[in-house]
Amino acid sequence: MRKKVIVIDDSATVRQQVAVALTQAGFEVIEAADGDEGVEVIGRTADAAMVICDVNMPRMNGLELLEAVKKDGKNANLPVLMLTTEGQPQLIERAKKSGAKGWVVKPFKPELLVAAVKKLTLA
Repeated sequence: MRKKVIVIDDSATVRQQVAVALTQAGFEVIEAADGDEGVEVIGRTADAAMVICDVNMPRMNGLELLEAVKKDGKNANLPVLMLTTEGQPQLIERAKKSGAKGWVVKPFKPELLVAAVKKLTLA
């Protein structure tokens, strides 16, 4: 059975790039277009292995989503990797304090993203 990775990004292009890289590496990808949709998808995907999430999104940003997921008892241990154009130390620190397992800056190298996902999902 393929491990499920939820990819949350308001850019359809980025979601597609991540999906191609992860699908080729044997993962199943479930997409969401913003934080609100991401929370819904996480809530209904009980067997997700991890989440990859953008920071800057409409309705609910990635840091707010991260904080909401970590407060939710059933998903508190779900690994979350932030994938963003942001590199500000205070945002990275907030993400770490909120429970993010990593921070990858766009544009990303597919092989490095796949390696991080494999490490975080123990695949």
